Amino acid sequence: MIKKSRIEKRLKIKTRISKKIRGTSERPRLTVYKSLHHMYAQIVDDSQAKTLASASTLSPDLLTEVKTVKGKKEVAKRVGAEIAKRAIEKKITSVVFDRNGYAYHGVVKSLADAAREAGLKF
Repeated sequence: MIKKSRIEKRLKIKTRISKKIRGTSERPRLTVYKSLHHMYAQIVDDSQAKTLASASTLSPDLLTEVKTVKGKKEVAKRVGAEIAKRAIEKKITSVVFDRNGYAYHGVVKSLADAAREAGLKF
């Protein structure tokens, strides 16, 4: 039996999730991606195949702020608050959360909670 890597397992879970979750114009999809050093969040309208808003630790607004913050959960909270702020500016209040195959735990949960506190509903 061939042992699967963590990435292969996550991608299998991701495809299973993506069969069920679709973003519409009324309720776009909030998707999360995390690498070893950075966090990314996008709000996507799948019916038009467009990214409506995005935030990451590499965006100029957050880059200087994130450098002073300790801990990945705190960084994720900042990204979650920023994506919610950008979504509300574009009059998006309700989204579908796509954890992208990651466990709803740790930084993914922190990002989601911060987005909820900032005004997004999901």
